[in-house]
Amino acid sequence: MATQEFYIRNASETEARGPFNHEHMVSLAENGQITKETLYYDSGTEQWVALETNPAVCAIIFPQKVALKLKAKTTFKTLNVTDTNAAPISVVQLLAAADGRTAETADKLDPILARERAAVIGRWSATIILCISAAALCMPSIDILTQLDVDSLLLKPLAILGVGQAVLALLLFLQVTQAYPLVRLSATLGIGMVGVILWSHGQTTPMASFALGSIGLYFSTVFINFIGVGVAAGLGLAGMAGYAMFVLST
Repeated sequence: MATQEFYIRNASETEARGPFNHEHMVSLAENGQITKETLYYDSGTEQWVALETNPAVCAIIFPQKVALKLKAKTTFKTLNVTDTNAAPISVVQLLAAADGRTAETADKLDPILARERAAVIGRWSATIILCISAAALCMPSIDILTQLDVDSLLLKPLAILGVGQAVLALLLFLQVTQAYPLVRLSATLGIGMVGVILWSHGQTTPMASFALGSIGLYFSTVFINFIGVGVAAGLGLAGMAGYAMFVLST
């Protein structure tokens, strides 16, 4: 399971530090090296924002300390006294409690964990959409690509775009999420290049399918919630699948 990585800097600094995971951030906070005003890079908005703007992250890095108070009287249950009203505890329940999963929290998901899972789904969705798009763009020029005819390939901009998307799909498969800006650029270029070519041939239906797929690809790398990722992935896969069917039928 991928964990969230943090790149941080102070407002007066120009260079970022990182990547740090949650444990590193907690340690830095305890040592006074970061505060709630410290900036971190939010991959969702692609902006530097203060830690205090994200309550979920802030609660983990800067947990509130509970003041201890002495009780007037405390009653302890001894280990050698059996509580006849208590339900038996199984080994599975003990292990679940150790991981923080109890009956009270069974139907709840940690917000940060939910965002990480949604981001993983978005990455895999973008990878699949890129693979379909790359195959559809390269298929009409497969002979040129297999022969490595560079001069002829330069006359096939869609094939070049397809090769680039195949490389991006490989990077996302290897969890190189730093390639997200290039993926978004590829989606934008794809809408323009493929749209112009298909529009000039009066092929509006495949043009709309490719545009829909590219929009889904773009937002699969942006959303970090289940609903947003689900909608983006659905649009992207449906659009690119429609365009691929058009290529196969021609």
